[in-house]
Amino acid sequence: MNIIFVSHQTIIIMTGSTYLDFDRTLNKAFKMIKDDKDKSFALLVICGINLGLRIDDLTNLTFEDLRKDTFTITEGKTNKTRTLAVNDHIKTAVSYFSEDVKGFAFISQKGTRFSSQHLNRKLKEAFKGIGSGKVTTHSLRKCFGRRVFESNGESEKSLVYLSQLFNHSSTLVTRTYLGIQQEELNDIYNNL
Repeated sequence: MNIIFVSHQTIIIMTGSTYLDFDRTLNKAFKMIKDDKDKSFALLVICGINLGLRIDDLTNLTFEDLRKDTFTITEGKTNKTRTLAVNDHIKTAVSYFSEDVKGFAFISQKGTRFSSQHLNRKLKEAFKGIGSGKVTTHSLRKCFGRRVFESNGESEKSLVYLSQLFNHSSTLVTRTYLGIQQEELNDIYNNL
């Protein structure tokens, strides 16, 4: 994390993973599914940007979970129970898989669940140029957060919901997590 002082304000700039553009990421993942190229990975991307889960919780999802309208998980990091809705993007993506497919939804060609390291390599390769920095599994969660924030008029109310959802201590932490301050700072310089 870098701390920059601008007059009497402190701007915290998070270094690490970037968020991905939601529409471009969604379109690319659907293209991969339709072209039958790495469908399981593409499904993971679609679920990641539509559910906002940490990667360990995401890779534990099953086809049985994704074929329901809602499902409940216990988050690994926080041990909190969450009920999630399966939206139309996820339902459409799952429809490209046979109804007979059961078990973990995100498996490699070897039949094992994807590891975080393997997914980081695949994301970096597949989505290079779609994000503004380092693309990692956490970029999917940030993409979800940015989409929620932007779809709700960039409101404080959406930050409150996201702060609760992400288990952040404050909306300031959520703003920083989503990289909102950095974009506002860039706008200041770009509008001079």
